[in-house]
Amino acid sequence: MNRLDIHKTYKLYIGGKFPRTESGRYYPIINGKGNLIANMCLASRKDFRNAVVAARKAQSSWAKTSALNKGQVLYRIAEMLEGRKEQFIAELITQGESVKNAKAEVSTSIDRLVYYAGWSDKYQQIFSSINPVSSSHFNFSNLEPVGVVSIIAPEKQGLLGLVSVMAPAIVGGNTVIILASETEPLTSISFAEVLHSSDVPVGVVNILTGKREELISHMASHMEVNAILYCGKEEKYIETISKLASNNLKRTIFYKKDDWTNPECESPYFIEKMQEVKTTWHPILV
Repeated sequence: MNRLDIHKTYKLYIGGKFPRTESGRYYPIINGKGNLIANMCLASRKDFRNAVVAARKAQSSWAKTSALNKGQVLYRIAEMLEGRKEQFIAELITQGESVKNAKAEVSTSIDRLVYYAGWSDKYQQIFSSINPVSSSHFNFSNLEPVGVVSIIAPEKQGLLGLVSVMAPAIVGGNTVIILASETEPLTSISFAEVLHSSDVPVGVVNILTGKREELISHMASHMEVNAILYCGKEEKYIETISKLASNNLKRTIFYKKDDWTNPECESPYFIEKMQEVKTTWHPILV
């Protein structure tokens, strides 16, 4: 007897939970043969605002978490992703990737998490300093996270692109709201399930699916967001983000990369881009 396939409806990931979009809207994901493979939530402005509340609530305690523990959390995510490697390969193939590219993307995603886990207690030594000053003071420059970061993830390489921008942000003590790839979103919410079963504190990572056209202006204008990272080349989005982010002096970061498997797409400078430099003057007796 023939049976109907049960197509998964992927939810959002906000504050450690998997809510449906408050708008009740969904959009279909169609494969290259024209067949429905899944339904994705079409996140709204309200969903984004809920994610900002969750991220803001989690940011202070996550920033205070020791570098060792942050590294352990990222390594745990890598462990859990390794255990579900075949599922993610299958999802990437379903979305249209070749077997070779799907295997490379998942393996590189795992390796990238381990890479940033290793940098967790080291980047501070690279970018902090004791500054020479001509007065009776010690002068220290130390890094602090910018806070809550909106991220528009790469459109291609839906898993690796998301991991590549998420990992350096959270290892540096930031919390994030990520808008996943609009056309290749399946692995983003499956990855949220990995986060949920790892040791990631509630609210540190929030993942939305939906239309860039609808959400970018809200992600750039929200006054509780401290930085926005956009992955893409569309000048209309870059212009919109630059204009709206200036209202509360958000830091803006733009990546126009096409291939996130490139070794140049991992560096401690990706962590540094989402850090503030705090300078302290301390008087000394002479």
